[in-house]
Amino acid sequence: MTLDRRHWLLGAGLALASPLGLAQMGDKPTIRILVGLPPGGGTDSIARTIADKLREALGQPVIIENRVGVGGRLAGDALMNANPDGLTYMIAPNATPTFQTLVFGKQVKWDLWRDFAPVAGLVSYPLGMAVHPSLGVSNAKEFVEWAKAHPQKASFGTPGTGGQNHFLGVQFAKVAGIDLPVTPYKGTPPMITDLLGGHVPAGISLMDELVKHQKAGKLRILGIFSDKRSELMPDIPTFAEQGYKVRSGDGWTAMWAPAKTPAAEIARMQQALQKVLAQPAVQDYLMTKLSVLPHYRNAEEMAKAQREELATWEPIIKASGFKPE
Repeated sequence: MTLDRRHWLLGAGLALASPLGLAQMGDKPTIRILVGLPPGGGTDSIARTIADKLREALGQPVIIENRVGVGGRLAGDALMNANPDGLTYMIAPNATPTFQTLVFGKQVKWDLWRDFAPVAGLVSYPLGMAVHPSLGVSNAKEFVEWAKAHPQKASFGTPGTGGQNHFLGVQFAKVAGIDLPVTPYKGTPPMITDLLGGHVPAGISLMDELVKHQKAGKLRILGIFSDKRSELMPDIPTFAEQGYKVRSGDGWTAMWAPAKTPAAEIARMQQALQKVLAQPAVQDYLMTKLSVLPHYRNAEEMAKAQREELATWEPIIKASGFKPE
């Protein structure tokens, strides 16, 4: 069974639950977790892995509801409009609230601090760039030389524009002194498909798909946008150690609730998440299959990280001159 197929099954409500488990849940209301990115992508896979175990930890049904569109903004809209009764949450990458807030401004209906309540940070992970083997490059320097020699072909793919992946690529191009236009896609899966097919020369993404395809000889990872090498993939260098110092691009995925959700409900979910993330089987799956590190952070730690990230990226985005369509 493929990874994507497994996660589709995980997301099919209680399809995998045993009759005994269903009986124990009885008539307890269903908790829905909103995900603003496509099924089969990194964030969706993380959410489904956690949701699968939350059913047991909470003793009630938990389903994933994909509200795909506008870089996760539609899921944020749904969260803002949900009843604050402890039955609706959102799992999203840090890029959704950070970059939607900084890049799209008044186009965003919700306010991160007014309409959402932080619940917990769940995982952290490096972001990397990979190229198609046909380029004949094996490191960042060789890719820069290739881009200078082939300016009409040089570009990089991202799952949408105006997000973390996009601005990591913009920073890399600036530091390297090359022209590297962005080619946006509606999510990670179609970007990976085009990267594998050689239709886009490079792509920036979470590492799970990149590592898998590098092992198969179908892609070549140039490096990760982190301060130091990741314990998950110690053989992959950072761009900084290759001479291209880009603002650390580590990503993280977290959970939010609608504002005014009762503190007791948030505390109950936090306890369940801690329990799930402490399970050895979950930790192993997240690290070995999805290339992310379990990294529980409470609501205060998560909000602090969010504020620091907003302060860091705001001047970078302004300096880039990017304007959303």
